[in-house]
Amino acid sequence: MLVAAAVCPCPPLLVPEVAAGAAAELDAARDACADALGLLAAARPGRLVVVGPVDGPGPETYPEGATGSFRGFGVDLDVRLGAAAGPAVRTGAATGPDTKRRLPYALAVAAWLLERTGWSDAPVEGLGVGESYPPERCERTGRDIATRDERVALLVMGDASACRTLKAPGYLDERAAPFDAEIARALGAADVAALTTLDTGLAHELKVSGRAPWQVLAGAADGAGLGGTLLYEDAPYGVGYVVAAWS
Repeated sequence: MLVAAAVCPCPPLLVPEVAAGAAAELDAARDACADALGLLAAARPGRLVVVGPVDGPGPETYPEGATGSFRGFGVDLDVRLGAAAGPAVRTGAATGPDTKRRLPYALAVAAWLLERTGWSDAPVEGLGVGESYPPERCERTGRDIATRDERVALLVMGDASACRTLKAPGYLDERAAPFDAEIARALGAADVAALTTLDTGLAHELKVSGRAPWQVLAGAADGAGLGGTLLYEDAPYGVGYVVAAWS
Protein backbone atom coordinates (compact mmCIF):
# COMPACT_ATOMS: atom_id res chain seq x y z
CA MET A 1 0.00 0.00 0.00
CA LEU A 2 1.23 3.49 -0.79
CA VAL A 3 1.92 5.37 2.45
CA ALA A 4 3.80 8.42 1.16
CA ALA A 5 5.13 10.10 -1.97
CA ALA A 6 7.49 12.92 -2.82
CA VAL A 7 7.26 14.74 -6.13
CA CYS A 8 10.40 16.52 -7.33
CA PRO A 9 11.65 18.14 -10.55
CA CYS A 10 14.48 16.43 -12.39
CA PRO A 11 16.78 19.02 -14.03
CA PRO A 12 20.47 18.10 -13.71
CA LEU A 13 20.91 21.74 -12.62
CA LEU A 14 19.65 20.62 -9.20
CA VAL A 15 23.14 19.18 -8.74
CA PRO A 16 25.28 22.16 -7.71
CA GLU A 17 28.35 20.89 -9.55
CA VAL A 18 26.33 20.90 -12.78
CA ALA A 19 24.83 24.34 -12.15
CA ALA A 20 28.26 25.74 -11.17
CA GLY A 21 28.04 29.51 -10.82
CA ALA A 22 24.24 29.45 -11.06
CA ALA A 23 23.83 26.87 -8.29
CA ALA A 24 22.29 29.28 -5.79
CA GLU A 25 19.36 29.94 -8.13
CA LEU A 26 17.86 26.54 -7.29
CA ASP A 27 18.63 26.49 -3.56
CA ALA A 28 14.94 26.87 -2.69
CA ALA A 29 14.04 23.92 -4.93
CA ARG A 30 16.79 21.78 -3.38
CA ASP A 31 15.59 22.63 0.12
CA ALA A 32 12.01 21.77 -0.80
CA CYS A 33 13.13 18.41 -2.22
CA ALA A 34 14.98 17.69 1.02
CA ASP A 35 11.83 18.49 2.99
CA ALA A 36 9.77 16.17 0.79
CA LEU A 37 12.27 13.34 1.26
CA GLY A 38 12.21 13.96 4.99
CA LEU A 39 8.46 13.36 4.97
CA LEU A 40 9.05 10.12 3.04
CA ALA A 41 11.47 8.91 5.69
CA ALA A 42 9.00 9.83 8.44
CA ALA A 43 6.44 7.48 6.88
CA ARG A 44 8.79 4.53 7.56
CA PRO A 45 8.25 2.76 4.22
CA GLY A 46 9.32 -0.81 3.65
CA ARG A 47 10.24 -0.06 0.03
CA LEU A 48 10.96 3.06 -2.00
CA VAL A 49 10.32 3.14 -5.74
CA VAL A 50 11.81 6.01 -7.73
CA VAL A 51 9.83 6.80 -10.88
CA GLY A 52 11.06 9.15 -13.60
CA PRO A 53 10.98 9.85 -17.34
CA VAL A 54 13.13 7.95 -19.83
CA ASP A 55 13.67 8.06 -23.57
CA GLY A 56 11.41 5.56 -25.30
CA PRO A 57 8.15 4.20 -23.90
CA GLY A 58 9.54 2.06 -21.09
CA PRO A 59 9.01 0.73 -18.56
CA GLU A 60 12.67 0.29 -17.67
CA THR A 61 13.64 -1.07 -14.26
CA TYR A 62 16.80 -0.27 -12.29
CA PRO A 63 17.96 -2.22 -9.23
CA GLU A 64 19.35 -0.75 -6.06
CA GLY A 65 22.98 0.12 -6.71
CA ALA A 66 22.49 0.98 -10.40
CA THR A 67 24.80 3.82 -11.39
CA GLY A 68 24.37 7.09 -13.22
CA SER A 69 26.72 9.85 -14.27
CA PHE A 70 26.75 13.60 -14.84
CA ARG A 71 29.74 13.42 -17.16
CA GLY A 72 27.46 14.34 -20.05
CA PHE A 73 27.03 17.71 -18.35
CA GLY A 74 30.75 18.24 -17.91
CA VAL A 75 30.91 17.05 -14.29
CA ASP A 76 33.14 14.19 -13.18
CA LEU A 77 30.57 12.74 -10.78
CA ASP A 78 28.83 9.35 -10.57
CA VAL A 79 25.86 8.45 -8.39
CA ARG A 80 24.34 5.16 -7.28
CA LEU A 81 20.73 4.40 -6.56
CA GLY A 82 20.10 3.63 -2.92
CA ALA A 83 22.01 3.47 0.33
CA ALA A 84 23.26 -0.07 -0.19
CA ALA A 85 25.58 1.17 -2.93
CA GLY A 86 27.13 3.96 -0.89
CA PRO A 87 27.41 7.70 -1.59
CA ALA A 88 28.03 9.54 -4.82
CA VAL A 89 31.52 8.89 -6.13
CA ARG A 90 33.90 10.47 -8.55
CA THR A 91 34.13 8.83 -11.93
CA GLY A 92 36.58 5.95 -11.96
CA ALA A 93 35.84 4.79 -8.41
CA ALA A 94 34.33 1.42 -7.56
CA THR A 95 31.24 0.59 -9.56
CA GLY A 96 27.87 -0.60 -8.33
CA PRO A 97 26.36 -4.04 -8.92
CA ASP A 98 24.74 -3.09 -12.24
CA THR A 99 26.99 -1.05 -14.51
CA LYS A 100 25.47 -2.10 -17.83
CA ARG A 101 22.18 -0.24 -17.43
CA ARG A 102 22.99 3.33 -16.52
CA LEU A 103 20.44 5.47 -14.77
CA PRO A 104 18.71 8.00 -17.04
CA TYR A 105 19.27 11.61 -16.08
CA ALA A 106 16.03 11.93 -14.07
CA LEU A 107 16.83 8.90 -11.92
CA ALA A 108 20.44 10.05 -11.57
CA VAL A 109 19.12 13.32 -10.12
CA ALA A 110 16.91 11.26 -7.78
CA ALA A 111 19.92 9.20 -6.71
CA TRP A 112 21.80 12.42 -5.98
CA LEU A 113 18.88 13.73 -3.89
CA LEU A 114 18.73 10.49 -1.91
CA GLU A 115 22.47 10.57 -1.27
CA ARG A 116 22.31 14.25 -0.30
CA THR A 117 19.65 13.55 2.31
CA GLY A 118 21.34 10.40 3.58
CA TRP A 119 18.53 8.03 2.63
CA SER A 120 18.89 4.69 4.42
CA ASP A 121 15.31 4.00 5.47
CA ALA A 122 14.26 1.30 2.98
CA PRO A 123 15.42 -0.62 -0.08
CA VAL A 124 15.26 1.41 -3.30
CA GLU A 125 14.47 0.48 -6.88
CA GLY A 126 14.03 2.60 -9.99
CA LEU A 127 11.43 2.67 -12.75
CA GLY A 128 11.57 4.68 -15.96
CA VAL A 129 8.45 5.48 -18.00
CA GLY A 130 8.51 7.36 -21.28
CA GLU A 131 6.44 10.09 -22.84
CA SER A 132 4.49 7.61 -24.97
CA TYR A 133 3.60 5.33 -22.05
CA PRO A 134 -0.23 5.34 -22.13
CA PRO A 135 -2.18 6.72 -19.15
CA GLU A 136 -4.00 3.44 -18.53
CA ARG A 137 -0.69 1.57 -18.35
CA CYS A 138 0.73 4.23 -16.05
CA GLU A 139 -2.18 3.74 -13.68
CA ARG A 140 -1.91 -0.06 -13.84
CA THR A 141 1.82 0.16 -13.18
CA GLY A 142 1.17 2.37 -10.18
CA ARG A 143 -1.39 -0.03 -8.75
CA ASP A 144 1.08 -2.89 -9.16
CA ILE A 145 3.79 -0.91 -7.35
CA ALA A 146 1.46 -0.24 -4.44
CA THR A 147 1.08 -3.99 -3.84
CA ARG A 148 4.82 -4.72 -3.57
CA ASP A 149 5.03 -4.07 0.17
CA GLU A 150 2.76 -3.31 3.09
CA ARG A 151 4.32 0.17 3.18
CA VAL A 152 5.45 1.54 -0.20
CA ALA A 153 6.74 5.06 -0.84
CA LEU A 154 7.32 6.77 -4.17
CA LEU A 155 9.84 9.39 -5.22
CA VAL A 156 8.37 10.79 -8.44
CA MET A 157 10.62 12.81 -10.72
CA GLY A 158 9.44 15.03 -13.56
CA ASP A 159 9.18 18.59 -14.84
CA ALA A 160 6.13 20.56 -15.89
CA SER A 161 6.10 22.58 -19.12
CA ALA A 162 9.27 23.79 -20.81
CA CYS A 163 7.48 26.71 -22.50
CA ARG A 164 7.04 29.39 -19.86
CA THR A 165 9.27 32.12 -21.34
CA LEU A 166 10.77 33.22 -24.64
CA LYS A 167 14.12 31.70 -23.59
CA ALA A 168 12.60 28.41 -22.41
CA PRO A 169 13.68 25.21 -24.20
CA GLY A 170 10.29 25.06 -25.92
CA TYR A 171 9.91 28.83 -26.43
CA LEU A 172 6.91 30.72 -25.01
CA ASP A 173 3.50 29.06 -25.15
CA GLU A 174 0.62 30.91 -23.51
CA ARG A 175 -0.98 27.60 -22.53
CA ALA A 176 2.00 26.64 -20.36
CA ALA A 177 1.36 28.81 -17.30
CA PRO A 178 -2.26 27.68 -16.76
CA PHE A 179 -1.31 24.06 -17.42
CA ASP A 180 1.46 24.27 -14.82
CA ALA A 181 -0.83 26.01 -12.35
CA GLU A 182 -3.27 23.11 -12.57
CA ILE A 183 -0.43 20.60 -12.19
CA ALA A 184 0.79 22.40 -9.06
CA ARG A 185 -2.74 22.47 -7.66
CA ALA A 186 -3.32 18.76 -8.37
CA LEU A 187 0.04 17.68 -6.93
CA GLY A 188 -0.40 19.92 -3.91
CA ALA A 189 -3.88 18.57 -3.25
CA ALA A 190 -3.09 14.90 -4.02
CA ASP A 191 -5.85 15.09 -6.62
CA VAL A 192 -5.64 11.63 -8.16
CA ALA A 193 -8.56 12.20 -10.53
CA ALA A 194 -7.01 15.35 -12.00
CA LEU A 195 -3.68 13.62 -12.61
CA THR A 196 -5.38 10.62 -14.18
CA THR A 197 -7.17 12.80 -16.71
CA LEU A 198 -4.27 15.02 -17.75
CA ASP A 199 -4.37 16.09 -21.40
CA THR A 200 -1.57 13.93 -22.81
CA GLY A 201 -1.56 15.74 -26.16
CA LEU A 202 -1.14 19.13 -24.55
CA ALA A 203 1.51 17.75 -22.20
CA HIS A 204 3.46 16.57 -25.23
CA GLU A 205 3.17 19.93 -26.97
CA LEU A 206 4.36 21.74 -23.83
CA LYS A 207 7.31 19.33 -23.41
CA VAL A 208 6.15 18.10 -20.00
CA SER A 209 8.43 15.29 -18.82
CA GLY A 210 6.47 14.50 -15.66
CA ARG A 211 3.15 13.41 -17.18
CA ALA A 212 3.74 9.64 -17.17
CA PRO A 213 5.48 9.52 -13.75
CA TRP A 214 2.67 11.59 -12.21
CA GLN A 215 0.10 9.21 -13.64
CA VAL A 216 2.00 6.25 -12.17
CA LEU A 217 1.71 8.08 -8.85
CA ALA A 218 -2.02 8.53 -9.41
CA GLY A 219 -2.46 4.80 -9.97
CA ALA A 220 -0.44 3.91 -6.87
CA ALA A 221 -2.36 6.42 -4.72
CA ASP A 222 -5.83 5.40 -5.86
CA GLY A 223 -7.77 4.50 -2.74
CA ALA A 224 -4.87 5.25 -0.38
CA GLY A 225 -6.51 8.36 1.04
CA LEU A 226 -3.33 10.46 1.08
CA GLY A 227 -3.29 14.22 1.49
CA GLY A 228 -0.88 16.56 -0.29
CA THR A 229 1.25 19.60 0.46
CA LEU A 230 2.75 21.91 -2.17
CA LEU A 231 6.29 22.79 -1.12
CA TYR A 232 7.60 24.66 -4.16
CA GLU A 233 6.41 25.91 -7.53
CA ASP A 234 8.39 28.13 -9.89
CA ALA A 235 9.66 28.30 -13.46
CA PRO A 236 13.35 29.20 -13.46
CA TYR A 237 14.83 29.02 -16.94
CA GLY A 238 11.26 28.91 -18.30
CA VAL A 239 10.64 25.33 -17.09
CA GLY A 240 7.97 24.50 -14.52
CA TYR A 241 9.32 22.85 -11.37
CA VAL A 242 6.99 21.51 -8.68
CA VAL A 243 7.81 19.90 -5.33
CA ALA A 244 5.04 18.25 -3.33
CA ALA A 245 4.67 15.69 -0.56
CA TRP A 246 1.85 13.19 -0.07
CA SER A 247 1.20 11.39 3.19
